[in-house]
Amino acid sequence: MLNEFKAFIARGNVMDMAVGIIIGAAFTAIVTSLVDDLVNPLIGLVIGGVDFSAISFGLGDAQFMVGNFINAVIKFLIIAWVVFLLVKGVNRVANLAKAEEAPVEDAPKGPTSEELLAEIRDALKAR
Repeated sequence: MLNEFKAFIARGNVMDMAVGIIIGAAFTAIVTSLVDDLVNPLIGLVIGGVDFSAISFGLGDAQFMVGNFINAVIKFLIIAWVVFLLVKGVNRVANLAKAEEAPVEDAPKGPTSEELLAEIRDALKAR
């Protein structure tokens, strides 16, 4: 069982996935900082100093943090856009690789050297 686990972990796909998850977590931290520290203050300036994280309403004992939801939506849209751009770039590279691998159609072949020499010989004989 331990050997099976080693084989599973040693697969390239599992390692790629682990690296992707780690980088994704770091990227999420960057996007969170971008939204909280740059985007929200900028939007707040434009719409009159509103801080999204402070937007909430209460109903009985429950407090609904609508601003946190708005922040989460902004973060999702940024991450989704970056993932879209990454997938688009990977697809473009894959299409370029396929185009390079596609066999080039053979150009129509002209006469061989022997055929040309035979035509010249026949033309000289005909004179």
